[in-house]
Parts: sequence; C-alpha cells; structure tokens
Amino acid sequence: MNEKPSGRLEAGLYVVATPIGHLSDLSRRAADVLRQADLVAAEDTRTSRVLLDSIGASTPMIAAHEHNEQEAAQEIIARATAGEAIALVSDAGTPGISDPGARIVRAARAAAITVRAVPGPSAAAAMVSIAGLRAEAFRFVGFLPTRAQARARKIAAWRDADEAIVLYESPHRIDATLAAIASELGEEREIVIGRELTKRFEESAAMRAGDAAAWLAADPNRSRGEFVIAIDAAPARATAPEAAVRIEMPLDDFLAKLLEHLPPSRASRLAQSLTGRPRRALYERLLELAGAASPGDDET
Repeated sequence: MNEKPSGRLEAGLYVVATPIGHLSDLSRRAADVLRQADLVAAEDTRTSRVLLDSIGASTPMIAAHEHNEQEAAQEIIARATAGEAIALVSDAGTPGISDPGARIVRAARAAAITVRAVPGPSAAAAMVSIAGLRAEAFRFVGFLPTRAQARARKIAAWRDADEAIVLYESPHRIDATLAAIASELGEEREIVIGRELTKRFEESAAMRAGDAAAWLAADPNRSRGEFVIAIDAAPARATAPEAAVRIEMPLDDFLAKLLEHLPPSRASRLAQSLTGRPRRALYERLLELAGAASPGDDET
C-alpha cells in the first residue's frame, strides 16, 4: 500500500470493500485504510460507524449515498486535491456494484484524482464461487425491474444466454422473481439461490427453476434476508463443448441408444441438453423410433 513516510496514506480516493455480513471478512489492508484515511465517505454513516468502531477507527465521516452523490463528490474532490486521503464505502460489499460510488469515482477521475481499489467482499463474487456453474463466464445484472412486465422481459432475454446471470433480489420480490425465471426460462433451467451469504443464517441451494417455489415455501424463514441468484447458461450453450465430443454418430443412432436405457420423455430431456435441438421434435422422433409411446410415458 502506498503510504507517506509518516504512515499516512497518499492523497486520493480509496474504494474500500467492506463485509457483506461477517465483520471478520474485512481485510487487514481495508482496516488500515479506514483507520489512516482523513475521511470516510459512507453510504450510511450509522452503519459504517459500527464497522469503524469494531476496528478502533475514529475517522470522521460524511454521507455519500444515491441522493447526494454528486454533492459528496465535490467535497471529496476538494479534500483530495488539498492532499487528503478519502475512503469510500457502501453499507456492505464493494461500492459501485449495485451500490452508490460509481458517480463519485467518475467525478474523481475527471478531476485527475488518484483512485485506488481496496478489494474484498462482493455478494456477486461470493455467489459465483459457491454456485458450481457450468458456464465459463457470468454477467452481473444487479436488481431486476420492480414491475412484473418489465421484469419478465428482462429475464426472457436470457433464454439463450451462453453465460451465467447473477442478480440480487429482496425478500419482498423473491417469490415473484423465482416464478418469473421458471416461466420465462423454463422449469429445467438450473439455478442456485444464495440467502444471507456470510451471515448467521446463510443458506445456498442448487435446483431446477421449476423447483424453486417449493423450496422457498418449504421453510418460512427462506423468504427473509437478502438474496443472490445465479442462473446457469442455457443448456444447449452450456453443454455444447461436451456434445461435440460425446455425440459422434447419426442422430437416430444416438436416440436409439438412449431408448435402450430411458423412456422417450426422459430421453428427450437428455437429448435436448446434449444436442441443443428442440425437445418436442426429439420426443416425437423418439416415439417414432420406439414404435409407439409406452403406457404411462406421457410428455411432462
């Protein structure tokens, strides 16, 4: 960390990531910056005072939230220009990622103020690390629109996504959002739900989108807290590299092999995930190859 000989920080803006739940996740460097800074610009000074008190920091604070970000930026720029070190924090996680901070950073850069990252906790990164996604890349979209129609349109755009989608959701809309994911992306879409990450009642579970409503309803406590949802890539895209290696035969021969072990309905699901072809067409071809649908083997 760049420090003056006296131990004070170099002038500039320090964007500091803070714990998303567990105070022990604050890094040593972040704690040092918060103690040594001339000023802490905080989304909520009351919340950040608890954190500063926990590390023995008496650094003065100003509020820097979404409603006064432009005004706060001017004070920060003035003080940094005068040689002070300012630490920017949000209530939890990394400023500028679904939290205030981006406007302040942009203004600081425009004023030629040095901006330094003090990385650390991020709910999006934490979710990806425990999700076990098949997709090799992910897109973070923050919070979805609050209106149902706009939310549905946003989700529908991910039907063929070849990357995972990571989003935040509040307890007030979690049921509606999970229902919309299942409706717009299909019940078979793989998702991972994280709740209260790093906190006392932390919980995460991987499931089909169609099972999410039942999972949520199984425990009243699951509707509480803050949520992060990871939606894996569309099946055809996520498994395409494997399909190119595993399926090296005519489609009918491949389907016939599946029928040796599975009924047509289950075989069509597997064939869809491996080939990316429409499930309905695969199912109908499987029925033709089987000669007729087996009793009780309904399309579900």
